[in-house]
Amino acid sequence: MLVSNSDRPARLHYMANGFRVLSPGDHVTCAVSGARVPIDLLRYWSVAKQEAYATAAIASEAMRPQ
Repeated sequence: MLVSNSDRPARLHYMANGFRVLSPGDHVTCAVSGARVPIDLLRYWSVAKQEAYATAAIASEAMRPQ
């Protein structure tokens, strides 16, 4: 039986220059906006917080000191 990863969220471990797939899927969820981010378009994340962001603006805002 072939298992498809479509429409399943992936679990990733974020590193400084990339990420490792812990559980396969086709997207992750933006930690701030809740938007689905396809794995092949994922460009922004926080290594310290281990969370993904949909856009550069959202990532910058999330990483700004409170």
